[in-house]
Amino acid sequence: MGRTYEAASAPVASAGQRALAPDLARGWMLLLIAIANVSAYLWGSTELLYTVHPTDGSVLDRVLSAIAIVFVDARVYPMFAFLFGYGMVQFARSREARGVPERAVRGMFLRRHLWLLVFGFVHALLLFAGDILGAYGLTGLALTAALFWRPNRALKITVWVLLGLFACGAVMMMGVMLLLAALVPLGSQELVTTDAWGSTADLLNGIASYGWAMLVRAGVWLLMTPATVLSLLVPACVLLGWIAGRHRWLEGGVTRFGLGAVAGWGILIGSLAAVPTALSYLGLLPVAEPVVWGWTLFAQLGGVAGGIGYAALFGWAAVRLRSGPVVRAVAAVGKRSLSSYLLQSVIFAPLLAAWGFGLGARINTAAAFGIAAGTWLLSLLMAVLLERRGARGPAEVLLRRLTYSRLDAQPGPDRRSRDPRGSARAVAARPPADTTR
Repeated sequence: MGRTYEAASAPVASAGQRALAPDLARGWMLLLIAIANVSAYLWGSTELLYTVHPTDGSVLDRVLSAIAIVFVDARVYPMFAFLFGYGMVQFARSREARGVPERAVRGMFLRRHLWLLVFGFVHALLLFAGDILGAYGLTGLALTAALFWRPNRALKITVWVLLGLFACGAVMMMGVMLLLAALVPLGSQELVTTDAWGSTADLLNGIASYGWAMLVRAGVWLLMTPATVLSLLVPACVLLGWIAGRHRWLEGGVTRFGLGAVAGWGILIGSLAAVPTALSYLGLLPVAEPVVWGWTLFAQLGGVAGGIGYAALFGWAAVRLRSGPVVRAVAAVGKRSLSSYLLQSVIFAPLLAAWGFGLGARINTAAAFGIAAGTWLLSLLMAVLLERRGARGPAEVLLRRLTYSRLDAQPGPDRRSRDPRGSARAVAARPPADTTR
């Protein structure tokens, strides 16, 4: 792996030093994830099928929801997937630097992704059906063996194919929805688009019996985890994270696309793609609801640009700020992103779900966003305390022990004796021109 990842020259962290930019991006990402997920706990409210945000509430509530639709929804999970892929490259590079052979790294990836599936299932079973860990674990299993040690050209071709297939699906979906809007009377359209099917929040968090809620959450997770992977966007974002990680892009690596440009254009594209959905949610876009529902796939495609734009923004900030108490505190959250992500469900679910205190049926969007921000601040405080002690997060410790702690401690063979044709350094021998495109 080594030289492939060193292709770009830049003032980046050394092999023994943990890079600030990815951790800072993960830390801020968790705030956006909290804001995006908390609305799924507002059960007992009226909502549209194409969004989890309630349509009732005050003007402030609706404005906050519209802002979340434009700047948060459909961006956090592409960003999460991108950073997940970026972290895989960081992980592999650090093992290569320690002399761990490629075969052992493959075994670590296999065990790690299998355990992420387990973590995700338990997370969904106990607390939150919208878990994303399982989808990333499944994506890692599907992609790593086939593509991780392939040259950048193969990764780029695969990304274009995945995004192209998704775009074709979005066009077909929009065509179906336009046909539905033209042929089906307006009153009948509501049977396939709104409250006739119940709200997502009611399904996920409006069940008073914890036992029944567990069964529903498990069923939803078992359906949605493979569906998320098959939707193609998560695998595409993971592959983009691999490519960026090979360049040390978030750490200031020199590439064709600078962090500032990607941040500006990515966030702009992602926001513009979500504007029609937000306008429809506010009742300011006079089109049939099926048309807006069809547009959501284009909003998700734009969300890929927005998510990577946010990652670039935080990377750009890290390269320039480099230090300071706020930067270090947020980066501490990013170092413990798995624990911080799970902490959100530990707080949200018992507090807001019907089987717990049931506050989700009694608070508005503004209060829910306040809970989300407060939860993130709590994770910030906990991360800072752990950072001062030099301790990992509890979920990170558990995942490490289950997956690779023993393998990681084993010294690798002399790398000079390894077969270069099958090693990670074989990929490093590819022409540098391919790694800088």
